[in-house]
Amino acid sequence: MSNRPGLHSVRFAFGTLTVLPVKVTRWDREAARGGMLCAPPAGVVVGGAGAALGLLLLFLGAGSLLAAVATVAVPAVLTRGLHLDGLADTADGLGSGKPAEDALRIMKQSDIGPFGVITLVFVLLAQVAALAEAYDGSWARGAFAAVVSAAVGRLALTTAARAGVPAARPEGLGAAVAGVVPVRAAVLAALTVTGVAAGAGTAFGAYGAVQAGAAVVLALSSAELLLRHCVRRFGGVTGDVFGGLEETAATAALVVLSLG
Repeated sequence: MSNRPGLHSVRFAFGTLTVLPVKVTRWDREAARGGMLCAPPAGVVVGGAGAALGLLLLFLGAGSLLAAVATVAVPAVLTRGLHLDGLADTADGLGSGKPAEDALRIMKQSDIGPFGVITLVFVLLAQVAALAEAYDGSWARGAFAAVVSAAVGRLALTTAARAGVPAARPEGLGAAVAGVVPVRAAVLAALTVTGVAAGAGTAFGAYGAVQAGAAVVLALSSAELLLRHCVRRFGGVTGDVFGGLEETAATAALVVLSLG
């Protein structure tokens, strides 16, 4: 049972992208490929947990703002802040204006610089504000936005791990997953998540379906712009860059889903 490729893929996805007690038993390219393809389902679980806490607080009488804060906090806890840390480090690297080698060295430092702090503040504020707006629309809309944004954030990792995207360093998580996903598989994953999100969005009418599909497309587009900029600046991707891509895509999706 433990030798099944599918099981190793799920283990890789949940073991590297969450703090859930899942042991990664294989670190080869095949397991990494499957793991990156399983990233969106891992996002559904994380986003669902956040939505559950937000809905519980609303049920107990809390306001939409507090529910939004709790919903944003859960994914941060379930990932040990991994993606937020990656976002901050990527912002510091890009903001330094230094050559690739120096920028990568800055990103590896344990402290967070001013660019990282500013980026974290605005991203978290945007996520909380967007979720609060969605919860104000209805509890169901808020929960839907939380789940979709988390799934799309992880989908950005899948597409960024496609063949042709190099690693900036020879070691680390970025090197382990860089280029492992075939382009066709990455496109299929993107189409699948877009279709599922749009289909689920029909629960809120035709506008909801279009909005959900647009949220996925615009989120991936935002992440792709950041990815290309990072590849130009750093020569490839790192684990920090993957974290930055996840938070960028999730935030863009939340903003779109909060509109209307």
